[in-house]
Amino acid sequence: MSQGNEKKILWTATEASLPKNIWSRLEELGYRVLIGRRDEKFAGRIQQISPRLWVEEVNGDSEETFAAVRTVRSTCPDLPIILLSQAPNVEDAVKAVKIGVVDYFPLTVQQESLWAGLVGALQYEAPGSAHHSAQEEAAEPESPIAVDPSMRRVIELAERVGRSRSTVLIQGESGTGKEVIARHVHKMSGKSGPFVAVNCAALPENLLESELFGHERGAFTGAVARKKGKFELAGGGTLLLDEISEMPLSVQAKLLRVLQEREIDRVGGEFPVPVDTRVIATTNRDLDAETKKGNFRLDLFYRLNVVPLFVPPLGKRVEDILPLADLFLRRHSRLNHLPRKKLARDGEEYLKRRSWPGNVRELENLMERALLLVQSDTIGQTDLDALSTPSGNSENGEPEASLKMMPLREMEKKMITQALQEHRGNRTHAAEVLGISVRTLRNKLHEYKELDGKEESRSPDA
Repeated sequence: MSQGNEKKILWTATEASLPKNIWSRLEELGYRVLIGRRDEKFAGRIQQISPRLWVEEVNGDSEETFAAVRTVRSTCPDLPIILLSQAPNVEDAVKAVKIGVVDYFPLTVQQESLWAGLVGALQYEAPGSAHHSAQEEAAEPESPIAVDPSMRRVIELAERVGRSRSTVLIQGESGTGKEVIARHVHKMSGKSGPFVAVNCAALPENLLESELFGHERGAFTGAVARKKGKFELAGGGTLLLDEISEMPLSVQAKLLRVLQEREIDRVGGEFPVPVDTRVIATTNRDLDAETKKGNFRLDLFYRLNVVPLFVPPLGKRVEDILPLADLFLRRHSRLNHLPRKKLARDGEEYLKRRSWPGNVRELENLMERALLLVQSDTIGQTDLDALSTPSGNSENGEPEASLKMMPLREMEKKMITQALQEHRGNRTHAAEVLGISVRTLRNKLHEYKELDGKEESRSPDA
């Protein structure tokens, strides 16, 4: 059996998830399976082992696993990764794909499905294959795209403050790429620690504190073991607090103390724990206005607003539209293993004329849709116009006229329903496109459900 580096598979998922017949079939193909566990020195060891494939497990704390994947990705960008999850869900699957995971399976996946995934991963970007080329390696730029002068100024400022330990507040409309800027600040910092992101709107108040600061065993019902919070997991690196404006006031007070004292109190803990974590916060709201409304602490706003960065909407940075569109076409052709497509001249002009209320996220969605649905090699204005039309079309292909004249509540409901359909039921992504918090979206859906129930009870047949 060959002992070359290209013939090693590193398996740090549950050993029981590797059936004996799968192991035997891998050995028959000449692969040597190495069983291990991930720890703080893992990234260094994986470089020494130089495996052809890494199989890892998501065992409850998905963000910790994703942070490890990003760390490995930064040093081993060509390494195919498969994740096996104890509690698989759509949101984690989408995140996994976005950070470059080749396949995401439940831990209880059928053996033949697992085998197909392993074979596909071993062929993925193999040296000498069609997927492993200089063009593919250059598909993702090292820095955020900033051709427009307004965006170049943002990147220049982000790079200047990158090496400091100062807190950064990134403001901008939903979908403008605030997290991309946050990651660039982290990259410029030169810190060896991970980049860890927390969506403050996606977690209920009673879980957010534990998620950020961790908890001790027995701190509350269900706390069967000590758990590190995101501040500790991001130690030596950067913690992104996304949608900071949605953080409850009670947690804001504790966050303020962490920023001042550089130490956290685990839930149920007796002693403070020092942390060395750089904080970046993002928001699509005017925090200054939120402080005047009493929704956000003024002292925390001052503490976060050390270095303010304002990301302009895509409609105000027209020179970035075509480079971004080209990037998204390359990215999704690679992720979906599809031939490259290019924009026709009239397609380019169409993109530059659009107002882009959903900003960069809307542009990426449109490019992915065009790549998947346009049959020719060139994407023109007619294609983009058809794909940009709301999903509810009339039979003759014209936009649904009822959108022009309907009660505001009905229009709001229609927009929310459409956003959920386009994002396959993912509430976090739908809320981001709509420019509202997940909490607001959840309340709206509950409100619609109650109203629908009342309408049914009033029907003549009831």
